[in-house]
Amino acid sequence: MVKVTFLGTGTSQGIPVIGSDHPVCLSQDYKDKRLRVSILIQWEEVNLIVDCGPDFRQQMLREKIKKLDGIFFTHEHSDHSAGMDDIRPFFFRQGDIPVFGSKRVIENFTRRFDYIFSKENKYPGAPSVGINIVKPDQIFKFKRKNITPIEVMHNQLSVLGYRIDNFCYLTDVKTISQSEKEKLKDLDVLVLSCLRIEAHPNHLNLEEALELIDNLNPKSCYLTHISHLMGFHKEVSSNLPLNVFLAYDSLTVNSN
Repeated sequence: MVKVTFLGTGTSQGIPVIGSDHPVCLSQDYKDKRLRVSILIQWEEVNLIVDCGPDFRQQMLREKIKKLDGIFFTHEHSDHSAGMDDIRPFFFRQGDIPVFGSKRVIENFTRRFDYIFSKENKYPGAPSVGINIVKPDQIFKFKRKNITPIEVMHNQLSVLGYRIDNFCYLTDVKTISQSEKEKLKDLDVLVLSCLRIEAHPNHLNLEEALELIDNLNPKSCYLTHISHLMGFHKEVSSNLPLNVFLAYDSLTVNSN
């Protein structure tokens, strides 16, 4: 059993978008207010974060997280990684924070966050990380759980999702190969990115997401990485299939 908390369910600009007068951005419904996308996965005493975006500090304070056992990264885009500096309070209490990502992602972070990832000329106040390279075709262990990487394509960019038990998290999806779909059988809970109603070159839209969900047939699916162009949470939710839900910030779900 794992408990999943949606730390953020918005796309790269979040909702409301700065300076926007779009009706969804002006909504007073708390379910229409979305920080950048990330989740917290918990089992036993373990706190695992998937992605560490620019709202990471706010998310950790809101959920009152005092210990961080690791961060899994899906890819290097800033809305998924720009909160890296805010791991410092955890580092000061715990020491090196384990991070997991593909070779390309870790190489990107070594350039962007050299003061964190470099072992040379370390600045005294900088955090440090324990680097773990994830290979898309290799299951690995983390805190007594088997972790299955799932490779999806964000247009031409490879992105990693992660399956833990019968839970799987997939973000920034546009396409997924049949061989990767084979890793997604018998899911209790699937979290899947879904940007908006209209088609997009890099992301699933609602029609495409529902078609994929129908193909994968999880017991339940929660949509995330949502743009204001999806529409109001309440209106969209009322038209979804019975096993499909729009996620919202601070929502918690359990999966076997």
